[in-house]
Amino acid sequence: ISWKCEEQSNNKTTMNSGKILITVVGSLGVCGWVIVILAGLFTVLLFPITIWFCLKIVQEYERAVIFRLGRITDRKPKGPGIFFVLPCTDSFVKVDLRTISFDIPPQEILTKDSVTVSVDGVVYFRVSDPIASVANVSNADFSTRLLAQTTLRNVLGTKNLAEVLSDREGIAHSMQSNLDEATDNWGIKVERVEIKDVKLPVQLQRAMAAEAEAAREARAKVIAAEGEMNASRALKEASLVIAESPSALQLRYLQTLNTIAAEKNSTIIFPLPMDVISHFMRK
Repeated sequence: ISWKCEEQSNNKTTMNSGKILITVVGSLGVCGWVIVILAGLFTVLLFPITIWFCLKIVQEYERAVIFRLGRITDRKPKGPGIFFVLPCTDSFVKVDLRTISFDIPPQEILTKDSVTVSVDGVVYFRVSDPIASVANVSNADFSTRLLAQTTLRNVLGTKNLAEVLSDREGIAHSMQSNLDEATDNWGIKVERVEIKDVKLPVQLQRAMAAEAEAAREARAKVIAAEGEMNASRALKEASLVIAESPSALQLRYLQTLNTIAAEKNSTIIFPLPMDVISHFMRK
């Protein structure tokens, strides 16, 4: 029983080793490995000359994706610093890892309540996976720009005009989550999205201005009416107080004359009681 187990384990190890060898050889093929070996021998024989073609340098903010006979050699990009390539079989693509910003061109969008507005914005993104950005999409930067335009149209198409004007932060957050999810397979990380400007048609601006002016006038009339009502109540209370004390009317009259005299007026009007005037009218 132990012998059979050892035999089975040896067979499994041999099969696994064979699978690994087939996988390694099958990645480039027999001809591919022959070409790679010949390129290595050629590099060694002409070492003083080929060294200048084999050593490459990438900056701190860059990474290099190496292709050997059209296949990616490693699942991890090279860099920063110096790395080695074979001059005849290897090629590489540099990928910038810095944050890139671009403006979304103004988009004519029809809102949910059938209002046409022109909206533009700005997007900040960076490459999070250099290999995916090279292998999964032909031009990650250009594709992200086009996707940002369509995402802006799709998101704003579900909003009313009032929401577009007041909820810019929510719209930007929704766009960021949609873009980040769509560009994840491309190795792109969308860091921030901002809505820059919302332009309304001229006729709509005039209509909104007229509506706002009418609302302000209505509020002004309501405030004036409330002031008149409060003033009439105060006058009513003052008349009741004066009616209780006739001397209070004389004091109020003298106070009014003092106020008129302080303003340097040349004309002073003396009010006369109605009962005195009625007495002369009878005669």
